[in-house]
Amino acid sequence: MNFLTKFSLKNSVAVFIISFLLIFGGLYSYSKLKVEELPDIEFPAISVQVVYPGTAPEDVNEQITTKLENSFKSIEGIKTLSSSSFESVSVINLEFPFNTDMDKVEQQINSTLKEAGLPENVTSKVDRFSFGSFPIYYLSVFSKDGSNIENVLDEEIVPALNKIEGVNSVSIGGGKSTSLSIELDKEKIAKLGLSLSTVKDQINAKFLSFPAGKITDGDIKVPIRIEEKLDTIQKLKDLELQITSFGTTTNESQTVQPKVLLSDVAKIESITSQDELIRYNEKDSISMAITKKQDANTVEVADKVISVLNKYKKEVSYKVGYSSAEGVKQSVESLVKEGLLGAVFASIAVLLFLRNVRATFIAIISIPLSLLITSIFLLELDITLNIMTLGGMAVAVGRVVDDSIVVIENIFRRIRKSKEGMSNELILSSTKEILKAITSSTITTIVVFLPLGVVGGFTSKIFLPFALTIVFSLLASLLVSITIVPILARYSFKKVPPEEKEEKLQIWYGKLIEKSLNRKWIVIVLAIVLLLGSFSLVGRLGFTFIPNEASRAIIAQLELPSSTSIEKTNDVSLKIEKMFLDMDEVKEISTGVGSRDFMTGLKTENKASYFINLKDSADVDTFIKETKSKMEEVATSEVKGAKVGLQENSSSGPPSNNNVDINLYSNNLVALQESAKKVEEYMKDNDDLKYVTNNFSEKQKQVIVSIDEEKVSKNGISSGYILGLVADQTNPISLGTLKIDGKDQNVQITYNKELQSIEDIKKITLFGKLGPVKLSDVADVKSVETYSTIQKLDGKVYAKVSAQIKGKDIAKVTNDVVNGVKKEIDLPSDVSLKGGGGSDDTMQTFKDLGVAMGVAIGLVYLTMLIAFGKARIPFIILSALVFVPIGSFVALFIAGEPLSISVMIGLLMLIGIVTTNAIVLVDRIGQNIDQKQLPLREAIIEGGKTRLRPILMTAFATIAALLPLALTTSTGTLISKGLAITVIGGLTSSTLLTLVFIPVVYELFFSRKKKNKVKKEKSTIVNG
Repeated sequence: MNFLTKFSLKNSVAVFIISFLLIFGGLYSYSKLKVEELPDIEFPAISVQVVYPGTAPEDVNEQITTKLENSFKSIEGIKTLSSSSFESVSVINLEFPFNTDMDKVEQQINSTLKEAGLPENVTSKVDRFSFGSFPIYYLSVFSKDGSNIENVLDEEIVPALNKIEGVNSVSIGGGKSTSLSIELDKEKIAKLGLSLSTVKDQINAKFLSFPAGKITDGDIKVPIRIEEKLDTIQKLKDLELQITSFGTTTNESQTVQPKVLLSDVAKIESITSQDELIRYNEKDSISMAITKKQDANTVEVADKVISVLNKYKKEVSYKVGYSSAEGVKQSVESLVKEGLLGAVFASIAVLLFLRNVRATFIAIISIPLSLLITSIFLLELDITLNIMTLGGMAVAVGRVVDDSIVVIENIFRRIRKSKEGMSNELILSSTKEILKAITSSTITTIVVFLPLGVVGGFTSKIFLPFALTIVFSLLASLLVSITIVPILARYSFKKVPPEEKEEKLQIWYGKLIEKSLNRKWIVIVLAIVLLLGSFSLVGRLGFTFIPNEASRAIIAQLELPSSTSIEKTNDVSLKIEKMFLDMDEVKEISTGVGSRDFMTGLKTENKASYFINLKDSADVDTFIKETKSKMEEVATSEVKGAKVGLQENSSSGPPSNNNVDINLYSNNLVALQESAKKVEEYMKDNDDLKYVTNNFSEKQKQVIVSIDEEKVSKNGISSGYILGLVADQTNPISLGTLKIDGKDQNVQITYNKELQSIEDIKKITLFGKLGPVKLSDVADVKSVETYSTIQKLDGKVYAKVSAQIKGKDIAKVTNDVVNGVKKEIDLPSDVSLKGGGGSDDTMQTFKDLGVAMGVAIGLVYLTMLIAFGKARIPFIILSALVFVPIGSFVALFIAGEPLSISVMIGLLMLIGIVTTNAIVLVDRIGQNIDQKQLPLREAIIEGGKTRLRPILMTAFATIAALLPLALTTSTGTLISKGLAITVIGGLTSSTLLTLVFIPVVYELFFSRKKKNKVKKEKSTIVNG
């Protein structure tokens, strides 16, 4: 690669022009990069939702869920298959390994749905998930003058938002809907022999529009259409009903039917209803959730959304309950700040060593150039600017300056030694002298990321942008160091002071090497002791996947018994909201009562949810602990059996895997429920756990009508007739959307009296061939307790009790909880147990990363073997890795950081970074022996003293650059923070100890060779 330096020195103007073009290209690329919080990773999971109206959970499970589960099992590669059967809805979740072709899987699922033989009146939906599919905004919208704002939203604001490039969907909740109600008088209708269904059929029959041929008018054929419409409320009122069981007989034995209009038996009026109630700080509002398209820029879309809303300030006002864009901006700003501070700190570190402003400027020029060139690659590969790529840049700041430091330091030193002064030949030879060292060190740092492919899964996906950012930065920095830096050195170092005598530090270090070489085994034993001592800290650090990041956004839930009306739920919710707002820690609260369930789409009138933002001064853990008991007190005082939940909001970020799960399996639902309750109570008593949840549903009342086959047959009544009549009495019937009075209106038919009790159901009149009979005469009507949900995992009915772990040692707490449940809870013989959770995935990922490190070390060995051509040199260089755990584990222990995936990636990086210093030192020793023919020990001491300054400069520049990242308290940097602490600790210990250990190992490896050479020379002299 020395030809690049030759070319640059010969064509400096062209190189500068290219550099400016790259700077402008980098700035343009950086401005065009899409900004996200995290890489948009698609999870290898698919959710299938099937709606089967009017069916009980047992029927949904039998006719929908089980059929689909059996069919889905044939799809290749399924990791887990879980299902939930609710009333009228089946939800099946399928999880696959990463790198699965999810498009192909989705096609298979859609084909299976068509071929599964499901009932005709079902509807299905298939969903896939990624980080980018979560809403970027939750807003509360208010009317400024108290008027109805639904029209403004539906006709103006929502269409304007949908026109924004990048907006995927806009969902509105809590709005009032107007419909046309036809309320039939139950007693009058019964006397006429009519029902909701027959009235519906008669109304629908009046909406007629059919072609009826054509007529010829001259040369033109004119189509004929027959139409009949009830297009006004008055026409609807004047509709004459065709009755079936009322009339009087005349003398001629003809039946005279009185004229009965719909208005005679029904009240027809427009009504306003509200399916869900939305509030912000106790003030009624409408909720708005906005999602973006997969490839859209979060920040850009968010800014455009606010811009559109601000255009309607006169009509509406709004409050932002949640904004992912704000989190993205904060994360980006904090990482940019840490990166800039790192660059400043690295510059100061270089200046302290070189004590020359021009040399320092030349050395740090690689920072902006490398990062701008990296931006060009990121844009071309469609990689977003997120906390992983920005974290990669922040980490790379210290490392990209290393090659330039080594080059400029060597040029600076050679010029000060030279009597001839500045020349192209001097710069070329100075660069060539360290070219092999910087090239091999850069390549070794890059190749350590290749084994990330071995790890696979989520870790590989989330860290790939991070790795690519560092790889691009290092390659760019290598290019800058051998092209731009030599040119700048030629113009900057025309006049430099001559080299002074050896510095005190170099003299002291030379003596230290001498003493170490005379006491090799003491150095080696001390290294082993330090290494073993550092490993003793591992057990005290704890294990976690990714450390939890504190959140001041709290999610709370209220769940009342399943039969509770929305009015009662609202009453209880208002009291809880007041309790929240009376607390000093609460900044704002958004409430949803009766909102639709996210997974099933079903209305949940018995539930309320709360999104609470706390003030910055609030202690989150204390607030959650104290507030949950207050919530329970308020809720249970109003409704017996009320349940509450309160926990930190888990954002759309990477999973922390800090959960412990106890799965219980049994076909005995009563035993399963009791066992799940016992496990739940046991886990609630464990101080290491929080947010304990039990997914097994409570029982709810259900009325069962068991038809007596003999009795209905005797009365000439069919079971279908009974089903239709009972449904007619209990469910309103929708006529759909009809054009009435010039506007589309939802029309609904109901009775004026609802069935109030099981006795009312028993009294329903049936008409058979023997005359009218009560339902209770031909069927057994009774009330039973049944389960509202049936949940299965891999085809087996199960209950899952889960909790989040408070501390950092996820593996230990998980094992303690699982073993404790097995030992201390007496489960029935027909209930089996399987425990685990996030620690299983974490430990597997740790093992995979351990394998990746082994592969990385092998790749580094091969790289150095190719570079140096000697098998022993790579072993000497890799011996520097012995000291990595010493500093890393001590630094983590002092900082209170657990072992995490980011720490493991830091250790992986250190394999490349640490060997850089060893390469620079060993390369110089080799030059002394091969080119200068110096004795072994003299070559080692001279090499150490010469390379001391660049080694210390590169190490401390990297450490200084990472300090802001390691010390940050900003949100969105936790992934990089653990990595930064690991690299700082490992690089500090390995640098300081390597300066002593590498010379010792080098002499051990080559002293025997030297002795053999001396013997051979003596033998030659004697024989001569």
